[in-house]
Amino acid sequence: DCGVPFCQSNNGCPISNLIPEWNDLVYKSQWKEALDRLHETNNFPEFTGRVCPAPCEGACVLGINDPAVTIKNIEAAIIDRGFEEGCVKPEPPEQRTGKTVAIVGSGPCGLSAAAQLNKAGHQVTVFERADRLGGLLMYGIPNMKLEKNLIERRIQIMREEGIEFRVNQDVGKTVSPADLVSDFDAVLLATGATVARDLNIPGREGDGVHLAMAFLTANTKSLLDSNLADGQYISAKDKHVIVIGGGDTGTDCIGTSLRHGCKSLVNFELLPQPPQTRSADNPWPLWPKIFRVDYGHAESEVRFGADPRQFSVLSKSFLRGPDGTLKGVITVDVDEQLQEIPGSERTWEADLVLLSMGFLQPEHYLNESLSMDIDPRGNFIADKTNFRTSVAKVYAAADCRRGQDLVVRAINEGREAAREIDRDLMGTTELP
Repeated sequence: DCGVPFCQSNNGCPISNLIPEWNDLVYKSQWKEALDRLHETNNFPEFTGRVCPAPCEGACVLGINDPAVTIKNIEAAIIDRGFEEGCVKPEPPEQRTGKTVAIVGSGPCGLSAAAQLNKAGHQVTVFERADRLGGLLMYGIPNMKLEKNLIERRIQIMREEGIEFRVNQDVGKTVSPADLVSDFDAVLLATGATVARDLNIPGREGDGVHLAMAFLTANTKSLLDSNLADGQYISAKDKHVIVIGGGDTGTDCIGTSLRHGCKSLVNFELLPQPPQTRSADNPWPLWPKIFRVDYGHAESEVRFGADPRQFSVLSKSFLRGPDGTLKGVITVDVDEQLQEIPGSERTWEADLVLLSMGFLQPEHYLNESLSMDIDPRGNFIADKTNFRTSVAKVYAAADCRRGQDLVVRAINEGREAAREIDRDLMGTTELP
């Protein structure tokens, strides 16, 4: 009934999901057909149905005057029911091409590219430096947001389809990039943008200040290894915690700190508080830049009686005692132009600070032997249509090429890169 389905526009789904079609099929209780439509464009709806911010809902026609259609929840329901009813099964290719492809990184881009290239009949080997597969999905997103058995279930299907996975394989350190180039017909870099933005202010050096991803990764690994019994994680228990930076990662730091049993919790955001409704320069169907309450904020309000966020706050220095122990953070308020407001300095108690300010670029050590061209932001330069880098047979896609972005866009670029690699290997392609 929406007329033009803007959920499929440039402002909507980045992966071009056939949303009106599978919504209608669900309405008609044709769940298997809905699953087939969903899998036509998205290899991993069980991931995006849980962690995607759902720009499709921001562009939903119903959302002009009413709450949008809950597209993300419907997507998750379709794939969950598909697994429950045994409709999701391994589908190995009928024949092999004899071509081999190495993929560096097992995050959403690497996994989607692997699935598509395997579907085309190529022999795919995925190299992952961690001890578990999934990249950001496994260690960067907490369990309460994305259950790890969902990742392992999907990867097991991919194994049964013929994809080879190698863990503890750090390309550029324990595995030679040059060897991959010589041993495989194509190499796709899907390493992500893993160099975090740091906060180099006085007092930064020393215990108590950690990058968000170090905090989240250690927590998830310890949880999976021993249910936190090994103590190999950064504990927020009984600590005054400050999270600097917002976004999904900041929210995940909040939620994890609460589960540890922190004593207090504050979240600094540099930008002003967004409006409750769309501003005049943010009309539908653009992504609504409005005030949102995520799970971490809601849980913190229940625990401590208030939303943890403090807006328009700039951190100036970390306070440390004579022995170097972290004691707090000194801040100043800023105006809408991010200029400091005189007399607004404050001191906040803290013995654990988590830095969640985004990511800058991919790590470059794997490029030392390849010498690929790198752009001014530190990303691997690759053509945005064919994903070729400056090194023959080497391709790059998603965050390591374009900078940090959404899981759904990484899945999409993995699919697109797979199509172009298939075209280069075979002279033509049938991949979408």
